[in-house]
Amino acid sequence: MKKSITSLGICLFLLVGQLRAQSAEAKLKSLGIELAPPAKSLANYIKAVRTGNLVFLSGHVSNRPDGTGITGKLGKDLATEQGYEAAKLCAIALLSSLKAEIGDLGKVKRVVKVLGMVNSTPEFTDQPKVVNGCSDLLVAVFGEKGKHARSAVGLAALPSNYAVEIEMVVEIE
Repeated sequence: MKKSITSLGICLFLLVGQLRAQSAEAKLKSLGIELAPPAKSLANYIKAVRTGNLVFLSGHVSNRPDGTGITGKLGKDLATEQGYEAAKLCAIALLSSLKAEIGDLGKVKRVVKVLGMVNSTPEFTDQPKVVNGCSDLLVAVFGEKGKHARSAVGLAALPSNYAVEIEMVVEIE
């Protein structure tokens, strides 16, 4: 009897994990988002580092599915709404790298911290609205577990003139 209860517990544990993974994947699918394999790093770094139950994700930029990037400076070349879309693309790239690192998104216990860097003019002050593109997607996919601490900063330039670059720290089970 004890052995069958233990087996049942293990099966339920595995099933719950699968349902959580399907839930995040289903939410992405319902939003029309398919995670492509992460692009290769362009310099001497890796996209994700796991230490204990934390995953640190390097800065990810705003590439469209066709590989072209959203580039330009907010407040000069791009409107806030375009920056929001760029930040959403960063979130998709982050999720792609996270999934590649941990195997399934059902292992996400909490999105801990997001750092959004916005290529902007000195006069542009809507960096928080831009980075909401990332935050809103994370909450849509993970619910309460997607709510996180965050910084949204304006920078004079980003590599290759990208509009937005975002880093993320995630706690996993």
